Amino acid sequence: MNINNIFQKIIKKKIPSEIVYQNKKITAFKDISPKAPIHILIVPNKFIKNLNYINKKNICILSEMLYTSIKIAKKKKIHKSGYRIIINCNKNGCQKIPYLHIHLIGGKKLNNF
Repeated sequence: MNINNIFQKIIKKKIPSEIVYQNKKITAFKDISPKAPIHILIVPNKFIKNLNYINKKNICILSEMLYTSIKIAKKKKIHKSGYRIIINCNKNGCQKIPYLHIHLIGGKKLNNF
């Protein structure tokens, strides 16, 4: 893995981050600019630029990421009160970092949009 992206640096522990879960396929860590009391980013350990790059060979990573989101929501005790999962894609979708990631947000009443 060429370490040139902040998420890749976090995965490889080249920069400090509060990792809440990591396995061979994915890493989950606290967002440095949280939008709610619980704001976790879930990323694949193997680089995928965005949702448009999901294909038959790597589709299983989405299941792993979503399942991990559920596990973290339960661990953080927001699974009953509610939470939001967001995947931004490209500029108009507000994707700021060109690396596929899920935002798990909760811990308070979220605004409608």
